[in-house]
Amino acid sequence: MPIDELDGRLIELFAAEPRVGVLEASRRLGVARGTVQARLDRLARDGVIAGHGPQIDPAALGYGVTAFVTLQLRQAGGHDPVAARLAQVPEVIEAHTITGPGDMLCRIVARSNTDLQRVIDVIVDVAGVERASSVISLATQIPYRTLPLVRAVSGPAGRGAPRGRAPG
Repeated sequence: MPIDELDGRLIELFAAEPRVGVLEASRRLGVARGTVQARLDRLARDGVIAGHGPQIDPAALGYGVTAFVTLQLRQAGGHDPVAARLAQVPEVIEAHTITGPGDMLCRIVARSNTDLQRVIDVIVDVAGVERASSVISLATQIPYRTLPLVRAVSGPAGRGAPRGRAPG
């Protein structure tokens, strides 16, 4: 679903200030309150805005170690049952089915390197997991972000440009 410049400005405003409120957003953007509410409703309905909750920093909760774990799965069981079991492990904060030498990539957090070993042991014990390979993140160079995508599709240069190529 294409978004326009107003949608992009609205998303940026709410990303920067989640508590701004519809009335204040309408004032800052120079549009009617109903326009802001209708745009937010459409963006949420279409799945562009996936949530309005707070962003949680695992390190602030005591989980200062982040690691990425590639899993090789037993082919007979499939990915879904393994993912359902991994969802029961609180330290597994993300999991993706992948291509390449592994079958699933998980982002996990732990309180320490010793705790990381415990978490990996829990993951390897999950039925359907055959092997795990992990790498520890030393520093986050680029945090998870989506606003550059919003700017790319909502700005004047983004509209009408073929996907994956810069205009002109």
